[in-house]
Amino acid sequence: SKLVALFKHPLYNIPMPEVTEKDKLFVVNPMEKFSLRSSGSDEWVSSSKAETLLPTGKTAYDTYPTWLKFHVGINRYELYPRRDPLMPTLLRDLATQRVVSSVQKSGGTQIKLIMTFPNYGQALFKPMKQTRDQETPIDFFYFSDFERHNAEIAAFHLDRILDFRRIPPVSGRLVNITKEIRDITTDKKLAKTFFISPAGNVCFYGECSYYCSTEHALCGKPDRLEGSMATLLPDKTLAKRRSWRSPWRRSYHKSKKAEWELNPNYCAQVRETPPYNRGHRLLDLIDMTVLDFLMGNMDRHHYETFEKFGNDTFLLHLDNGRGFGTHSRDEPSILAPLQQCCSIKKSTYLRLQLLATQPYRLSDLLREALATDPLAPVLAEPHLRALDRRLGKVLEAVGRCLA
Repeated sequence: SKLVALFKHPLYNIPMPEVTEKDKLFVVNPMEKFSLRSSGSDEWVSSSKAETLLPTGKTAYDTYPTWLKFHVGINRYELYPRRDPLMPTLLRDLATQRVVSSVQKSGGTQIKLIMTFPNYGQALFKPMKQTRDQETPIDFFYFSDFERHNAEIAAFHLDRILDFRRIPPVSGRLVNITKEIRDITTDKKLAKTFFISPAGNVCFYGECSYYCSTEHALCGKPDRLEGSMATLLPDKTLAKRRSWRSPWRRSYHKSKKAEWELNPNYCAQVRETPPYNRGHRLLDLIDMTVLDFLMGNMDRHHYETFEKFGNDTFLLHLDNGRGFGTHSRDEPSILAPLQQCCSIKKSTYLRLQLLATQPYRLSDLLREALATDPLAPVLAEPHLRALDRRLGKVLEAVGRCLA
C-alpha cells in the first residue's frame, strides 16, 4: 500500500502543537453523559443529572455515536487526526446507516438533502448529476457548472493525502429514492417535485436557483441514485463558524474581471489587510489554492473558520462539488494567490515534492484511497492523470518564485 507508506513518511509525522483545553472545540468530561434535548430537537447536550455510574471500565465517551466523537475531536489545529481510528467507522456509517429523515437543505444554487440517521447523526447528500466520463462543457461559466457528487468524495481523500485534513469525511452511497427520500420526507416543497418518468424511473427536482426543473430532474434506475454523503459539522448554535470572503474571489459576472485579475501587485495590499497581515492565514489560503488547482475548482468564493479559535486556526475547505469537471485543460488563474504572493508553507512544499516522486505518485495514492469507496471507481482515469500534470505545474510555479 502506497498510502500506508506515505502516512509513515517523516513529513506526515511532524508533531502537532500540544492541544490544551482552550484549543478544543468542545470541552467534554469523558465521564459525563450526553443526551438528547427533551424538546425533541436533534441536539445533543450534556445532561447534568446523567447517570454517574456507567458499566465498569467504560467512560460515557465510549457510548457516544461515531459522529459525536468526531465533533468532540475537532481542535484548533485539525478537523481530525492523521491516524484517526474513527475514520473507517464514520465512512461506513455514512454509506450504510438507515436513513430516517430526508429534507432539502435551504440556500445554495443546486439541490442538496440533509439526511438523518437513527443515532441522530446527519449527512449532506449531493445527488449524481454528471457521469464519470463527462467533462464540463467548454462554454459553461464556472458559476453555472454542475456540482458533482464524485468531486465531493475525491476532494475529501485528496485533502487528506495533502495532509490538510480540512474537509469533513465524505462517502459515496447508492440511495433508494423511493424508500430513503420520497416515502419519508416531511418537506412538503420537496414532496411536490417527485414524478415517474416515461421510462418508469422515479425522479425529483426540488427547489433551488439552478437546475431545479423537470428538464434537470434527478432520476433513479428505476429508483437507485448515486450520491455523496458528507458528515455535517456541529450545529452553528453549538459551534459558531465565521464565513470569510476570499480576496481572490472571482467576479461572478459574465464580462467583468476581479481586481486581482487586473493588478499584478494585488498581493501587496492583501498582506496589509487583516487577518492576512499576521499569522499563517495567507499561507493557509495558498494551501487551499493548491488543492483547488489540483481539482480544477474555480468556485472558491468564501471559506469558513470556527469562531472560537479566532484567526489562529485552519480554514474549512467546504463545498467542493465543482472540482474534477475537466481533465483535458488546466485553469492557471486558480493559482493566482501562489503566483502573486510567491509564498507557500515549507511543509506543504516538501509534501508536494514528495507526491511528485515515483513511490508516492499523487494519482496512485488517490486511486488507492478511492478504491475503498462504495461507488468506486469514483474518478475516471484521465482525472487521476491530470493530477500529476497539475502537481508539476504547482512545483514549477514555486520554482519560479524561488528563482
